Amino acid sequence: MFESTSFVTSQQSSSNIKKTRLPWWVIIQTTIPYCTYYFGPFNNAKEAQLSQYGYLEDLMEEKAHGISVQIKQSRPPQSLTLYEE
Repeated sequence: MFESTSFVTSQQSSSNIKKTRLPWWVIIQTTIPYCTYYFGPFNNAKEAQLSQYGYLEDLMEEKAHGISVQIKQSRPPQSLTLYEE
C-alpha cells in the first residue's frame, strides 16, 4: 500500500536560481512491480501534491505494493516509467 510522501524543494539562493524555473514532478516508486513512475510536469509543488492522489488510486487498483511518493523539482526525466529488475 501507500507508504510515504516526501518533498524535495529548492532554497532561494544565488547558486540555485535556475532550479526555481524547473518543473515539479510526482515520482512514485513501487516494489511490486519494481518501477518508478514520473508524473508531470507541474508548475508548483502544491499542484503536484494535489494531483498525486489520482495516480496513487490508479496504482492501488492495479494491485501495486510498496508505494512511496516524492514531490521533486527537477529536469524532465528521460523516460516517464522505469521498469527495474
